[in-house]
Amino acid sequence: MRKAYQTDLCDVEWSYIEPHIPTPKAPGRPRVHPLREILNAIFYIVRSGCAWRLLPHDFPPWKTVHHYFRTWRIDGTWERMHAALRKRMRACVWGEMLSPVLA
Repeated sequence: MRKAYQTDLCDVEWSYIEPHIPTPKAPGRPRVHPLREILNAIFYIVRSGCAWRLLPHDFPPWKTVHHYFRTWRIDGTWERMHAALRKRMRACVWGEMLSPVLA
């Protein structure tokens, strides 16, 4: 087990994000690294601002993490995830009203 970082997802955060992560389209090799660890590594990179190659060794390899980051950027996963989380937050803050109203 690796040490926890401040950027790691807690169980509740993971439960919100997990449904928006795409599933593999074709059968292939089983994943070596859990997607939660991939996301933890991406959030570490984004928050710390370090270079991909300087990712600490207790995360999955930087090439694997970068591959997922790039794939999800190209296929729109990040935008869909952000939109779903924004919608959820607005529902929590504003109740039934899901989009901001201009006054």
